[in-house]
Amino acid sequence: MHIFISGSLAIDRIMSFPGKFQDHILSDKIHILNVCFLVDGLEERFGGTAGNIAYNLALLGNRPTVLSCVGKDFDRYRERMQELGLPLDGVRVIEDDFTASAYITTDQSDNQITAFNPAAMRNPSQFDVASIDPGKSLAIVSPGNVEDMVELPRKYRALGIPYVFDPGQQITALTGTQLNEALDGAAILATNDYELEMVMKATKLDKAHLLEKVGAIVTTLGEHGSSVLRKGEAIQIPVCPAEPVADPTGAGDAYRAGMLFGLAQGRDLTEACKLGAVCGAYCVEKAGTQEHFFTPESFESRYQATFGPL
Repeated sequence: MHIFISGSLAIDRIMSFPGKFQDHILSDKIHILNVCFLVDGLEERFGGTAGNIAYNLALLGNRPTVLSCVGKDFDRYRERMQELGLPLDGVRVIEDDFTASAYITTDQSDNQITAFNPAAMRNPSQFDVASIDPGKSLAIVSPGNVEDMVELPRKYRALGIPYVFDPGQQITALTGTQLNEALDGAAILATNDYELEMVMKATKLDKAHLLEKVGAIVTTLGEHGSSVLRKGEAIQIPVCPAEPVADPTGAGDAYRAGMLFGLAQGRDLTEACKLGAVCGAYCVEKAGTQEHFFTPESFESRYQATFGPL
């Protein structure tokens, strides 16, 4: 089963400030704030929700299609995707703009100042989903271009393509009406626990009423694992131990990759979410969203050590 991932492809530019922001911000002058922080170099990392999910699926041996927009500076990211064997036919290049990017500066107290430029992500992917074989395909709508997040669920629903709806950090960019419509007929609503509360507030629906719209609600719960909620059934998935825990950023995307991989193999949702838990554990052990690595063999061994025979 082929997986289609809509969402963002972004470049994270990470900087470290060898001091504390608070020492350079005058509380009584915030209304005329004008500060400059001299940082210790810059580290560039590949990211974006679609890119992170695709990276983990590639490690698992799957080659999904990413539906996203990028800019004129996409060359290095393109080379990386090609090295991973990921198809590029769903990636649209906007030649007069840049690839979406986050500029993140962290001080010695782990406080962060982030600026995010959506750039090319302001454009829809324009991928022709009518060419997708519904019987051999699975899709996820992850945070990215808002038009894609509204239109793709409509198209998947009309074509009978099962899809996961993962609104994430774009929940506030969508209206309650848009969220309600995107959820209609989704196979799975995937969020963390805080995002689920935001979805319920925006749609004015509790979990029982959300389950009238979606087949299942999968919720990640950080160090407490995850949960699968279906009509008449609630299952807790334990966490896969991570040693050490370096950075939780990207763990949710990794989890979704493992879950999608399991579903594409025909596994039941509970087992697929256990695969997601293992994938997420690898991610949190490294700083960055695509800095970890595993082989299908080491992944299976870790799964068995945590959950038993695969």
